[in-house]
Amino acid sequence: MGKRLQSTGLQPDRLEKRLRRAKPICSCGSPRPAFLTAHPSFSWYEEDVWTEIAKFLDGRSLVMLALTSRWFHRLIMEDSIWKFVCLRDLQVPAPEHVAFKWINLYTSAFDGSHSYTFRQQEKHIDWMRIGAFFLESSEALLTERLSSPEEIPKEDTIENILESCGCCVLDKVKSGIWIADLQLVRCPVCDLNTCDGTMQTLDARHIELFLCEEYQDGSWEYELIGSHDVKKRVNGASAALFDLKHLKDRSSYAIFNLDSWMGKPSDWQPKATIALHAVAVNTNLQENEGLHLKYQTMRAGADGEVVSIRISQQLL
Repeated sequence: MGKRLQSTGLQPDRLEKRLRRAKPICSCGSPRPAFLTAHPSFSWYEEDVWTEIAKFLDGRSLVMLALTSRWFHRLIMEDSIWKFVCLRDLQVPAPEHVAFKWINLYTSAFDGSHSYTFRQQEKHIDWMRIGAFFLESSEALLTERLSSPEEIPKEDTIENILESCGCCVLDKVKSGIWIADLQLVRCPVCDLNTCDGTMQTLDARHIELFLCEEYQDGSWEYELIGSHDVKKRVNGASAALFDLKHLKDRSSYAIFNLDSWMGKPSDWQPKATIALHAVAVNTNLQENEGLHLKYQTMRAGADGEVVSIRISQQLL
């Protein structure tokens, strides 16, 4: 028995080898990929992210987002956001300085108000928003003729120049963003609501006008700077306003290419076009005996800058 046990016993070195082979097989311990590593939870309150998102929203959506919480209200009310949105929707460059917050400028430009909302509502019939343009200089060319002027005399009075040339240069105009509308109003010399007489008006204003207290309380009024009659048949009632400094720019000069934007002779619907530094309107007319034209301006005080311009046409 003892011999048998001795003959079948294992040597110490062979036992060690067997124990080594009996160890379990382990998986490879390679480094874990970075994209599988757990990240901190996403924060919904990232100002930079929401600032970028806000640049893609319209004014109504921005207001709705601001009402969701105090945090969003503080973020959305940042003036830089409304400046970006205002310039984006108006498609104009940024002025050097504005006197009001951009959210207020945006509201006054897009809330559906126009100059006849504040005065002479009983005379107003209809209107059309043309768009925004930019006056860089303080001189503007006003014209009733959609042809490039060869020369504009400046020595005579504005009224005489208008009657002889159909255009004039206006100085001390407030630079910056301007809003242009086409207005249709009742005959201004008649108080009868049944009167069929109408007047077409190219109505342009500085973007800050409606926010000025002096405008709201009626301290600033329109002044007639010139009027005259065209006592012959005219094909259309036209008016245009140019930044004189940019009159020869390609975009401004394109307005004189009438075939690109005016309606056909049988089209009686008003047409308008706008460029970066100019705006123009035209309405084809049926048989007529001529037009009565008026040029009006509104200044910010007696000797202030021009903040609004109107060119009106009425059939004789």
